[in-house]
Amino acid sequence: MGVQATDDIGALIALRPDALVHYGPTAAHADDNIRVTGAFLRAGIDVCSTAMTPWVWPWMTLNPPQWVAPIEEACATGGSSCFTTGIDPGFCNDLFPMTLMGVCSQVRSVRALEILDYQNYEGDYENEMGIGRPPEFVPLLEHSDMLVMAWGATVPMIASAAGIELDDITTTWKKWATDKPITCAKGTIEAGCVAAVNFTINGVYGGETRIQLEHVNRIGPDAAPEWPQGTQPDVYRVEITGTPSIFQETAFRFTDSSGRDAATAGCLATGMRALNAVPAVNDLPPGWVTALDLPLIAGRGSIR
Repeated sequence: MGVQATDDIGALIALRPDALVHYGPTAAHADDNIRVTGAFLRAGIDVCSTAMTPWVWPWMTLNPPQWVAPIEEACATGGSSCFTTGIDPGFCNDLFPMTLMGVCSQVRSVRALEILDYQNYEGDYENEMGIGRPPEFVPLLEHSDMLVMAWGATVPMIASAAGIELDDITTTWKKWATDKPITCAKGTIEAGCVAAVNFTINGVYGGETRIQLEHVNRIGPDAAPEWPQGTQPDVYRVEITGTPSIFQETAFRFTDSSGRDAATAGCLATGMRALNAVPAVNDLPPGWVTALDLPLIAGRGSIR
């Protein structure tokens, strides 16, 4: 393809780029992420990343100090900034609902949903979500603290944006087992095994769930038919109950006859959020950067 690649971090730092756009692994590989991004930050190079979703809101109480302090030290040393948009993808769970809340006079509840069919997805969902496993298998994310730490940072971020402090963050987890084999990109989900999961992360305020992040992930369109569905397959939805109430649904698609599916389109959008944020992050003071610190990023140069 004519693209040069290297595993020499020092050689990349020596190029003095405007930023490192970091598409690293999840927080399951926290040490590697801290080592790589920390090296660039200490050298004065800003980082815009999709990895380490706990960094979407670094002040979340479940964030381990050893994941936060090294980045703060690196930013202070290098006078650099670190922005993580998330890979779930973060902007659908924070930027979209917070923007819509800005046109309400009152918000009684705000809910951000991911409704996706993983039939063509080849990533790891067996150990993380338990999809493809027997119902009695307890996946990593079914543990409440792990779920909140992995994907829940947007909940306290939205609360902070609204000027409130949550009383509690709770979770729910449901499983749906198929009664017949389902073919998918990774093989076959056997009868009796989990073919869909539905979980929520709930921000409780005044004794009520006021902020909610919900994921519905299924293998095939017929799995868990009673659970939330989009008006079309593979969508992200925001539901605000308030004055006014607002309902927004977003679908990522390719319309270029390439045959690439919705999951690939969503992955591209996730990556482009980090890439397009570079100029704005470059203009900000050193330290953590969140969606609340960024101006409108309209995709300069995208019309060409």
